[in-house]
Amino acid sequence: MLVQPISRDNQLLRLLLAGLFSLSIASAQQSDCSLRLDRLPDAPELRGFHLGMTYDQVKARVPQIQFDRADEFGVSKTSISPFFDRRFAKASFADVRTVSLDFLDGKLVTLWIGYESTFKWKTLDEFVAGISKSLKLTAQWAAKRGGRQLSCDGFSVFVSMIGGGPSIRITDETAQEIIATRREAAAVAADLLVIGDKATTLYYPSDCSALEKVAVSNRVTFKDKDEAEKAGYKIAKDCR
Repeated sequence: MLVQPISRDNQLLRLLLAGLFSLSIASAQQSDCSLRLDRLPDAPELRGFHLGMTYDQVKARVPQIQFDRADEFGVSKTSISPFFDRRFAKASFADVRTVSLDFLDGKLVTLWIGYESTFKWKTLDEFVAGISKSLKLTAQWAAKRGGRQLSCDGFSVFVSMIGGGPSIRITDETAQEIIATRREAAAVAADLLVIGDKATTLYYPSDCSALEKVAVSNRVTFKDKDEAEKAGYKIAKDCR
């Protein structure tokens, strides 16, 4: 079979398409912003909240707020509903329906604000344009899960429309990595646990299926097999 040589015009067309493809990739890569979290302005649309606030600082802003006890990973969550709760001054939370706050080790790491349909920016496009200017976010927003998102230096911003009004979520991504690491470490530690049977003085690794035969009332937990063996327990035959 003869192979037809590529014409000069086809070569130029391919080079042009390759260039456009490379440019589109570069533009996509540059769409994320380089703004650091400590440079994020205290925009009036955030109603006095910003990531990094302590419990006391949030309490000073919202005296009525109540905090849940932190879980084993240091995470605590709470929320307020200024639009529905008469204890909140409407002027201080104008057009705000709900505010959700997530804390890690006593510091605010996720802020979510849902606005009413009466908010000044009515559509998602208007909200993106307005909040970008207010927060000095100059990069292009990417479409994600029915909204728009920016991934910046150590934090992300996600906006969407909910119940006829816009919403914004600002997340400390470094904090999310810390939480994920703690949860993974806890899961690994749980896998290392061994359960002893007080009735037989046998022990079972937590992933041993024979553990199901041991009555809950007879179970005793050891941090590892060495601790179990020092206590006089031997590994169950079915788990060897």
